Amino acid sequence: MRHLKLPLGMSDFEEIRQNGYYYIDKSGLISDLLVRKAAKVTLITRPRRFGKTLGMSMLAHFFDIEKDSRALFEGLEISKQKELCVQWMSQYPVIFITLKDMKKHTFENQKAMFAILIQDIVRKNQELLESEELNTFDKEQLIAYYRRTQSDVDLQNALKFLCGCLKQHYHKDVILLIDEYDVPLQSAYLKGY
Repeated sequence: MRHLKLPLGMSDFEEIRQNGYYYIDKSGLISDLLVRKAAKVTLITRPRRFGKTLGMSMLAHFFDIEKDSRALFEGLEISKQKELCVQWMSQYPVIFITLKDMKKHTFENQKAMFAILIQDIVRKNQELLESEELNTFDKEQLIAYYRRTQSDVDLQNALKFLCGCLKQHYHKDVILLIDEYDVPLQSAYLKGY
């Protein structure tokens, strides 16, 4: 009998699948979400330590247009749904962010942390800076996000702007996954800002 390693403290789907860690197949979640096409927004709430981050990582790897994820999903439940995989796997631009580190003591520090998060998204999508689909002004705004020189209003609209740029570049809707969305809200409440 083959002994699999336990992925203690790991929540990256790709790392778990590629390195032979024990994995309980939850890929059926993908088809569940796709069958309910009516929802533009889906909120997944579960108790702590239930695997929400790993589930979101799985979704990101499944949809991401920048990745060929067939090998990661080989042998899993979702791979049996060939037509669905052809239509959806590796077909959409994805932004996957986690707000787990946004536990700052002041609003200014939270804002700075969010600017770093946006900077990282731009870094991961540098193809936008060379895109023939984006105009010069959009590219300048992307550079401002990268340099963290954007205005507060621009920062407030950063995710919407980045999704718009990705949609314009790829001509496909963007899948935005936000993990630990409640952390900055709880921090603001507890710290009184």
